[in-house]
Amino acid sequence: MIRFGLRLTLRGGREAVTRLVLIATAVAIGVGLLLCTLAGINAVNTQNARYAWLQTGTGGTGAEGSSADPAWWQLSADWFDGKLIGRVDVAATGPDSPVPPGVAVLPGPGQFYASPAMGTLLATTPQDELGARYPGKRIGTIGDAALPAPNSLIVIVGHTPGELAHVAGARLVTSISTIPPSGCNGEDCAVSVGINARGIDLVLSVVTAALLFPLLIFIATATRLSAARREQRFAAMRLVGATPRQVTVISTVESTVAAVIGLGAGFGIYFALRPLLAPIPFTGVPFFIGDLSLNLPDVLLVVLGVPLGAAVAARLALRRVTISPLGVTRRVTPTPPSAWRVVPLMVGLGELGYFVAAGRPASTGGQILAYLPGILLTMAGLVIAGPWLTMVGSQVLARRARRPAALIAARRLSDNPQTGFRAISGLVLALFVTTVAIGVITTINAYDGGARTTTADRATLINDFFRFNPSGRPSTSVPSVPSTLLGGLRATPGVGAVLLVHEQPNTGQEFPPGVVSCAELVRAPALGRCAPGAQTATIEPGRAGTKFQPPAWPAADVRPDELAGLPVRAVVVATNGSRAAIERARTLLELVYPQTDAPITVTEQLTLNGKQTAAYQQLATVVIIASLPIAGVTLAVSVVAGLNERKRPFSLLRLTGAPLRVLQRVVLIESAVPLLAAAAVSIGTGFLAAYLFLRSQLSETLQPPGPAYYAVVAAGLLTSLAIIASTLPVLPRVTGPETARNE
Repeated sequence: MIRFGLRLTLRGGREAVTRLVLIATAVAIGVGLLLCTLAGINAVNTQNARYAWLQTGTGGTGAEGSSADPAWWQLSADWFDGKLIGRVDVAATGPDSPVPPGVAVLPGPGQFYASPAMGTLLATTPQDELGARYPGKRIGTIGDAALPAPNSLIVIVGHTPGELAHVAGARLVTSISTIPPSGCNGEDCAVSVGINARGIDLVLSVVTAALLFPLLIFIATATRLSAARREQRFAAMRLVGATPRQVTVISTVESTVAAVIGLGAGFGIYFALRPLLAPIPFTGVPFFIGDLSLNLPDVLLVVLGVPLGAAVAARLALRRVTISPLGVTRRVTPTPPSAWRVVPLMVGLGELGYFVAAGRPASTGGQILAYLPGILLTMAGLVIAGPWLTMVGSQVLARRARRPAALIAARRLSDNPQTGFRAISGLVLALFVTTVAIGVITTINAYDGGARTTTADRATLINDFFRFNPSGRPSTSVPSVPSTLLGGLRATPGVGAVLLVHEQPNTGQEFPPGVVSCAELVRAPALGRCAPGAQTATIEPGRAGTKFQPPAWPAADVRPDELAGLPVRAVVVATNGSRAAIERARTLLELVYPQTDAPITVTEQLTLNGKQTAAYQQLATVVIIASLPIAGVTLAVSVVAGLNERKRPFSLLRLTGAPLRVLQRVVLIESAVPLLAAAAVSIGTGFLAAYLFLRSQLSETLQPPGPAYYAVVAAGLLTSLAIIASTLPVLPRVTGPETARNE
């Protein structure tokens, strides 16, 4: 029977080949996207592991051994033209000092290593804009083992032990960290140098679920193409003596062959997409192509699961035929769906709501186990409740029908709402996923983003003297700024103003705010303005450009003539916005103050604060872009399959005098009514799920989305209606008089 099944599958005529190609294509797309998502999760964790060595010196680094000779170590962040540069200053105390990955030995005094991208940047940039910050000779290139991304800008600078021993933030280390930023414990972890891999894993898990459901529906829809014809063929086999087992074997062979072909093509799609996916900065930076890899459990899950799922689907699809050979011809109106179908949807939302009251789990694994089942159950609940919603919508349509097309469509939907909903189930899930994704990202942007980036923000450089001295005591100011530095800054072409923010006296705070002259503040509009009538103002330079910046800084109880005697909290340089002016000023400041917190523009600070939000937004965009086309293709295949299955009833209606345009309206109404009804429920459920996720995960309240969301929804619905309309030309060809004849 297996050989016979293969013959029917591969040599069963044009109809069999078309069905095989469509099912294999559906499986290939599903497998390819699923493999890409699994590889993305692996790439995030691989990339984050390469940040581990930058955690050296933060405590609890997880190194297995220690060197006899310690090394001085200082990690700091530098910037160039909006790009973040990781700088590591080191000094060996002996031949056995620990060496970071990617280099053979620690650089000595006057030597440094640079990553490939950093080397290119140094070679193509004027010395006074960048190279002067790293005096000495470049002795080599940092290898890929130490680079989180191909474009990572990292430099390792060598010193003598005496030079680093008195530098703020430098520490003696005896080993190189092996724990990624999101995996270390304690308040000493410098997680800001890496990515929140656990948070990305949580989102990617939801992304996998969000893509998996539409893909499964797409595969199931393609599998059902020409289902009626297949059932008739298998029922005929039963009538001539084939056993249920033999029919099942033939059907399983057909589905398994398509699944295996699609599985191989899916791996091909995955390998073809890897070079295209690697440059996309899902985590804020691109991946190495090799990081987008699969492990053995991933491969086994897909290789064994997809054919098994296809075989099970084939078995379930033919349950009527295997029960009785007359099952195809003795069709009756199926039992109408009951209101109990909404229970799984309520349970899924209830599971998400539970964590609003109970609080989110502490670990990332616990959060995945908490939220992923709720999201999956909610999506499954929408699919399960869809036929009941379709039936309710058809009943309303039947009561209000005034034309034959509306009445026929309403009666047909009411007779079999399961089939009516199946065509638009993919789009319903796509709208749900889009609503959740945009709702969550809009809210995160409103609370954590939402910062302005004006021309003044991009042109204003701030050197805030926040650092820790070797004794561990915080210092937020310097006694004074050398006149040579002020003169050099003011003489730099493109610099318009240099102003000093002083430390406000007698506040009793560990980190006292700054105070600035209002006459000077007007020359740096990115920092804000003073309250009316104030001569000096209390200011927080770190709040510039954010939602925390007040409309006007409050007046300070300090006279302008008293400012010169106060320590300097920050130096602010207002430029014309040119790269040369900003980078030359930054270089001058870094040479005088080689501190942990490098000078940074307002825009760069806002970019750093919104790095994780941008990564989440990239993932949300991927979900939206992937799910909507899948839903559209599913809809087109479903409508065509529905026309093929109903061509005989439609042919009989045409023979009895029904105009073709009436039948076309029937097809449109049959698809549009469940589409609009289920879309409304899906969108409402999506907003509710986003609200529950935000309240439990981030303790934030859902913010209304912007016009882009409504444009996406409207475009999706209009495109769906256009797809339905595009299938109408098939109707005249499949409803001719020859279709109505009895065989």
